[in-house]
Amino acid sequence: MQKLASFILKIIGWKISGKIPDDVKKVVLIQAPHTSLWDFVIGRIVFWHYGYNIKLLIKKEAFKWPFGGMMKALGGIPVNRRKNEKMVDAVARMMDEHDEIMLVITPEGTRKRVDNWKRGFYYIALKAKVPIALGWIDYPVKRGGIGPTFYPSGNFEKDFKEIEKFYRGYRGKHPERFNLS
Repeated sequence: MQKLASFILKIIGWKISGKIPDDVKKVVLIQAPHTSLWDFVIGRIVFWHYGYNIKLLIKKEAFKWPFGGMMKALGGIPVNRRKNEKMVDAVARMMDEHDEIMLVITPEGTRKRVDNWKRGFYYIALKAKVPIALGWIDYPVKRGGIGPTFYPSGNFEKDFKEIEKFYRGYRGKHPERFNLS
């Protein structure tokens, strides 16, 4: 699958750079901007290109027939966004149960424009004691990849300023939907 994914990326003109450090076995990888369903398609091909076995938190509605089996095969984990449950605790526990896991989260939580990113990715990484990697995509220039990896300090505001600085300038398929503040 890795060679096929690399071939597809070459054919469609995408260039990929960066990677998760080899010694990192568990990570929360945030992916932004997230403005189109094509982010998922391109992103999934990129993760196959890297050879990464990823897990994705996806709204449970996407798992209805006929797509449920496919979503699970692609690494999807259904999330009930309406039920008030301790998602951070459950996901951190899931990460503890694996020797190796790469959890991909879109902190915007939707493809629509949002005023604020969801903070769950940060608190999952903090609670599970794993680093956060910054995955990115820039549609107009057909580039994407993985930027810095860091351990959260526990000071969200301070760490988010660095995250925001990193993502400044990247453009989604629909740039008007991407908001950092």
